[in-house]
Amino acid sequence: MRIGFIGLGGMGAAMARNLVAAGHTVLVWNRSPGPVDELAAAGAVPASIEEAFATGTVLSMLADDHAVTERLLDPAAPAGALHVNMATISTALAERAAREYGERGLRYLAAPVFGRTEAAAAGNLTVVTAGDPAAIAEVQPLFDVLGRRTWTVGETPAYANLVKILGNYLIACSIEAMAEATTVIEAGGLDPALFIEVVTDNLFTGPIFAGYGGMIGARNYEPVNFRLPLGFKDVQLALAAGQERNVPLPFGGVLRDAFIDALAHGQGEQDWAAVAETARRRAGLV
Repeated sequence: MRIGFIGLGGMGAAMARNLVAAGHTVLVWNRSPGPVDELAAAGAVPASIEEAFATGTVLSMLADDHAVTERLLDPAAPAGALHVNMATISTALAERAAREYGERGLRYLAAPVFGRTEAAAAGNLTVVTAGDPAAIAEVQPLFDVLGRRTWTVGETPAYANLVKILGNYLIACSIEAMAEATTVIEAGGLDPALFIEVVTDNLFTGPIFAGYGGMIGARNYEPVNFRLPLGFKDVQLALAAGQERNVPLPFGGVLRDAFIDALAHGQGEQDWAAVAETARRRAGLV
């Protein structure tokens, strides 16, 4: 297929690279030129946003609502062109995008993904999509390159974003729980890293506790797979989603304050697991 790909951060660059390796002609755009040059060396075609949309099928992986609104909400695109938004955005923006695209005779799918940058590089993401079934079928071969499994959760694009937001909320809650538990372990004179090994051996297996727990136990927040400000953004999206539906999220308030504390202490360039340092500061261990 001849497609466009917009947004070449850590996740987007890995995804676009896999599509090129699978034999697709991929026209790429990014705000900064460095990632475009790297992808061009791998076989991608540098392009403008307009040229990317001219292919008729565009995948995008931008950081947040602001970036999507600024760059992609009013694209110059041929009639019937399909935009597959794979970023984590608010359900309100997803609803607006679907409505405004439809008014202009364009098509819109939401397809956010679960997985860190190493999963993106390995083509092992979990894709959560929602929208017109015919459009999903059209781009399923692309999803098959990018991920291990595709979950279709409905025909309303915002549904996929709601699933993604609340999935990330659960991850953030798990990070906070591990932060609090390891802080008590440390204050008790024990090794937090050993504690994480014990509980992930049988009780909490899987990538979230093993991956982020390992970072928290060792207090080593490299490599940065998901920057802390992006985690804060997703907590805010979860709180907004709950508020819009009259569902309180008490843990969300705790998470919001923990992330604000971390940002206030200059942790904005660290992985979001570094929010664990907030619990240590509150306990007087830093």
